[in-house]
This record gives sequence, structure tokens and C-alpha cells, in this order.
Amino acid sequence: MVIVTMFSSTVMVTMFSSSVMVTKFSSAMRTILCLVFLRILYPVSALPYPSPQAPNYLPGYPDEWAFITRQQGEAAPKVDYKEVMKDVVELMTNSRDFWPADNGNYGPLFIRLTWHNTGSYRTSDGRGGADGARQRFEPERSWADNTNLDKARALLWPVKQKYGQGLSWGDLFVLAGNAAFESMGGPYFGFCGGRIDADDGSESVQLGPSPEQEVLMPCKVAGKCQEPLGANAIGLIYVNPEGHMGIPDPVASARHIREVFARMDMNDTETVALIGGGHTFGGTHGACPAGAGPSPREDPVNPWPGLCGSGKGYDAFTSGFEFAFTTHPTTFDVEYFNNLINFDWQVHVGPGGRFQWKPILSEGMDSPTAPTNDGRYPRRYVGALTSDIALTKDEAYKKLVELYASDHKLFNHAWSHAWYKLTTRDMGPRSRCSNDDAPPPQWFQYPLPDPPAQLADFEEVKHKLVEVLDDDTGEAIGMFTRLAWQCSSTFRSTDYLGGCNGARIRFSPQKDWAVNINVVSAIDTLEPIKEEFGENLSWADLIILAGNTALEKAGGKSLKFCGGRTDATDGKGSEHLHPKITGKFTEPLVQLKDSMVQLKDSIGILSLTQREFAALNGAGYAVGDLRDCDGLFCRRNSFQTAVANSERPYSTTSNLSNIFFLTLLSERWDKYTIPDTGKEMYKARGKDHLMLPTDFLFLLDPELLAIVQDFAADNDLFLSVVASAWTKLSNVDRFKGPTGNVCD
Repeated sequence: MVIVTMFSSTVMVTMFSSSVMVTKFSSAMRTILCLVFLRILYPVSALPYPSPQAPNYLPGYPDEWAFITRQQGEAAPKVDYKEVMKDVVELMTNSRDFWPADNGNYGPLFIRLTWHNTGSYRTSDGRGGADGARQRFEPERSWADNTNLDKARALLWPVKQKYGQGLSWGDLFVLAGNAAFESMGGPYFGFCGGRIDADDGSESVQLGPSPEQEVLMPCKVAGKCQEPLGANAIGLIYVNPEGHMGIPDPVASARHIREVFARMDMNDTETVALIGGGHTFGGTHGACPAGAGPSPREDPVNPWPGLCGSGKGYDAFTSGFEFAFTTHPTTFDVEYFNNLINFDWQVHVGPGGRFQWKPILSEGMDSPTAPTNDGRYPRRYVGALTSDIALTKDEAYKKLVELYASDHKLFNHAWSHAWYKLTTRDMGPRSRCSNDDAPPPQWFQYPLPDPPAQLADFEEVKHKLVEVLDDDTGEAIGMFTRLAWQCSSTFRSTDYLGGCNGARIRFSPQKDWAVNINVVSAIDTLEPIKEEFGENLSWADLIILAGNTALEKAGGKSLKFCGGRTDATDGKGSEHLHPKITGKFTEPLVQLKDSMVQLKDSIGILSLTQREFAALNGAGYAVGDLRDCDGLFCRRNSFQTAVANSERPYSTTSNLSNIFFLTLLSERWDKYTIPDTGKEMYKARGKDHLMLPTDFLFLLDPELLAIVQDFAADNDLFLSVVASAWTKLSNVDRFKGPTGNVCD
């Protein structure tokens, strides 16, 4: 049976039943018990497969979610994170019977909790990381690498309960690891607070396993997953510690460690520091081959009960390996590196049935061991994983192992900075941190210079832009709107990178992307205005204001401009921001489901709703660029011919209207290949109207079709949504804390 007990104002669930006894309950009773158990352990219920379209970030939240999110953001600065860490430290040495602490200290468990929340981050699409605290939900909570971390989260509930809404689970997960390291002698660089908890696990669905992940980033062979996936196997944080494909080959393991850590944006120095720092503490658990038992998805009432003896403490099964990493598992030192260097190692099969390594001992030498709980059990032997031994079989890694072993101070510095990067990489710029004592901007946050001390008179700038548009034959409207769109649409709501602040579109790699062909013409056209206003006018502000002015000139509604952007000095930070939606979906009729998933996923990353994206796509169709163009802000018929001369089979008139939606609904469309370029499009039957494959998808999805019909029936509605969506995307990267915006 399940007994709910109350103590110290904390709700605990004590499981006295075996899985066999649980099956005696009716299906309805099992469901009720599952929900009760989840509600007790977690403040937000977990859904097995949330809708992949459900937004997780403030820009796309429904009103009631946005209210909760703003509450979190506003309450966060009131929390004293140092006091939170003190409470975690106090909790760490208070061992509980439902999950006894190894060596009387939960510190290593909390470090693993932090690592496995933050280590899911990947650069390819910015997903993963601790922001959102989605490890509480499926699919992450049932990943094999997260076995028994439900116990760590349960242990932290009293701290979460004490601080309430102001302390997010995401912040608490990171603070728990920070507190553990500092209390056990590790260096502490700092903390960036302000993570906002997600309401479900929908943002993790693409991490897999899920149907959406199989569409967007399939992995044909487990253990050989490629980018954009972060790990090389679904359900792992990085690589198989037993060795690539379960083969205990350290050389092959080293290659895969470098590849997979690079997907998290970690270099060799950081990689070795992180592995070594994490394995300074604790050990692995695989007391017998029986395993951990069913995951939370399989049995939410009694997940991972452990099938070895009591299933906990000395009998725990987590990874299937069984050993301690060092002889002092609760002390931060360099013994881990010394062991790798000073011992020769041999592989063997541990009691959990997995390949692991033990030191080769000279005659008369005692095997190094670590203490266990209260000395009631035999001491644990020191061992290593194949992924540990790999650090000695790669020349670059081995040099770092030797360097860290000989220089504790250097290791402290490397570790503390790599750990801060690991735990903060998904938080975006320093300006999103909620605490004033967060470390100064780090290189991986791609800091921008301060904005101009004296801003230009933007009304005067706008007057100059109008003069350019008045003197133009019609091309400037398309050039300016496309430049602003391409600059802003690099934004990712997943890790808060991109956007037009910084105007990195002027530099490589952005300026070299095929989708940005010829944007330099727009920049060149704006150059005289930039020179006239000098340092008081940033390129970023000029680009956005030019786009606003062009839209208004084309018949759009009046747009509110928020100045104060600044300019980057290079294009760093753009390497993974190439737009996902450029109009080029292959064979949408054959792969309709796949293309639709791609489209909606990309809209979500952009922080737009489907209605907002549809409006902006329609604007690009109506007033986009006319010449040498690529992407969504191009007149579709401009693709019909190479415009080497001035003759064009289409109008250069720029009029912002709902013409895209009217045309889409009023014609029948056939696949069509542009003769000169081979570009695949759709052509109206019997007419010259063209559409991109992305445009055609709007007819094939019921949600998108409903939006098309709404806009086709109401031009004023279309213009209103264009204005609000354009302004939202233009300002979305103007951060003021975790949820605020300087333009609000």
C-alpha cells in the first residue's frame, strides 16, 4: 500500500508495497494513486506526451501562463540565493530512510542532478538545459541517465516549499549542485538566477524519444546519433560511459566524447575539467544485474524501486556500474586525475553486468577503497569508466589530465568557469540574470557594448528614411523590410540567442548565409544615414527603424519604435542561428507530416505564435524584396527570372495587404520548377502567381488554414497582427531580467 505521512511541514510518500502488490489495485485506483503521488512530489503534473506546439516561453504563453511566469520573474529577485544554498547544505547531511545518503552526504547526488539538468543543452537548436526544469516531466524524467533523480528532486522539495514562487525549480536544481561543490571544498565562480519553470515537458519532446524527435532529428542507430541531437544515444546526457556502442574501447570513447561535448559548445579544456570535477565526488551504483526497475513512465507510483536487495543504499542500482571514483568521495581534490595517471587499468565486468575498470595492483599493494555509510557495509573499491580511461588515451586530453593533476589552482579555475558555463549556457545574455551579484558577462554570453550614451533623434532619422523611400522606384521598401526581418528572425526562444540587437547580420557567418543574399544592398543604401548620425545611431536601431518605416510607407499601421540597441564588433554567437524556415521544404505532399512538424517547431523556436508567423509571412509576400532575393521576405514572382536587367514580369508596387491569403485561397496550385534556377515552387493553374513550399503548407494544415481564412476575410485584422508581431520580434531580444523587456 501507499502511506502518506506528514513531517516538518513536508509531504513525504513512503512506499511499502512491491510492484506485485500494486498490480492488485484496479486500473482506476492505480491511476488515482499515480496522480496523488505525482502531485505530492511535484507541484506541476507531468503529461506523458504534451502537445509539441504548446509554448514554454513568455512570448508565446497563453495569458494565464504568462501571468504565472511573470509572477515567477517578479518574485525571483526577492530570493536570497545564498540563503537557499545554506538550506541545501543543511539538508545534504540529513540522511533520509527512503533514500539514504552515500557517506551521509547527498552532495554527490545533487551534483549529478545539476549536471543532468544542464548537460542536456545542445547548440543546434538551443534546447535542453536547466531553464524550465523540464527534467520533472516526460520524456526527460524517464531517461535512463536520470535514474533515481526523482529521489533528489523529492529531497529538495522542503527548500522549494520554503521559498515558494520566487525560487524556480530550475534555479534550485543549479543551486543544489553549486552548494554541494562549495560545501565539499570546490571552487565557486557564481550563479545567474532567473530560470522560469515550464508548465510541461513539451520543449523536451524534441530531445526524444518521441515521434516529433524522429521526424526532426532521427537517430537510426542508438549510440550513433548525429547532430542536431546533443547526445549520441537518446536518453543519455552525453556518451555511453561503458564505451561507444557498449564496447570498452577508450580510444573510440575519446573520439565520441570530443564530438558530443562539442555539441554542448565545450572545448577540450572544459570537457576534461567537467568530467574530472564531476568524478571527484561520489561513485556509481550497480549492485546486481537485476536493474533499477520500471521508469516513472512505466510505473509512476513506484519508479525505479531497485531490484537488488532493498533497492537503496548499498543495494542501489542507478547506472549499473559499481565503484567509487576516489578514496575521498565527499572532498574536492585532484585524486581523480592522479589515479588515472598513476595506475594502470584493466577492464572487467562489475556486479551490475557492465564493463568497468579497476587498477592493476603491484604485489603487496592494497586496492584503493572508499568508505560506505556508517561503516556498516564493506568499503567500496575505486574504479573508473571507459569514458574516464579515454582521457588518458587521447594526447590532448592526457596533457590536460596531467596538467590538472599537478596544478590544483589551475584545475579550480578551469572547473569553476566550465561549470558556470554548463549551468548558464541556456540562459542567454547576462542581462537576463535576476541577481545583481551574478558574474560579469562571459564570452559564451556574447556580451554587447553599451548602447550610445546619447541616442540619435529617431524622428529625424525616420525623416531621412522617408526621403529615401520617396525617391525610390519601389525597391527600398522590400530591401528594408527584408533586412530587418533577416536580422530579427535569428532569435531563438530556446536559449535566448540571436535577434537584431548587435546587428550581427553585417558580419560572418550571417552575411554569408545563402538566405541573406544581397542584404548588403540594403545596408549600403542605409550607409549615408548611418554616417550622418554617427555613433549616436547604432546599426541595429537603424535596421529596425528602416523596417518599421518601410512597413508604414507600404500601408501598414503605425509602429512603436524602441531605440537603444547597440552594435556587436563581430559575428560571434551566430554559428548555430541559421534560419530554419526559408521556404524550402522538399516534397511537402509526400512528406506533409514531416514538413508540418518542421514548420511548427521552427515557429515555436522563433517565439512567435502560428498566427503571428502567418501574418509576417503574408507581409513578406506582399512587400518583400524584389531582386536577388531568398527567404520569406521576397516577392514570390521575383523568383521567376534572373533579374540581370530591369525587365520584370511583375509589379514593383509595394502595398501591404492580405493579398497573400486571398491569392492562396482563390487559386489551384501545382508543383513548378523555375527553368533558370531549378528552384521548386508552386504555380497557380493557368496563371503566373507563384508560392513557396512553405506557403503551400498553409493550405494543408487545419490550424494554419483557419488563420489564412481569417486574414483573407479581414484585412484590418491582418494589418493589426502584422504590427504587433513585427514589434514583438523586433524587441524580443531587449532583455531586462528573466521576463522583463526594456521596451515594455
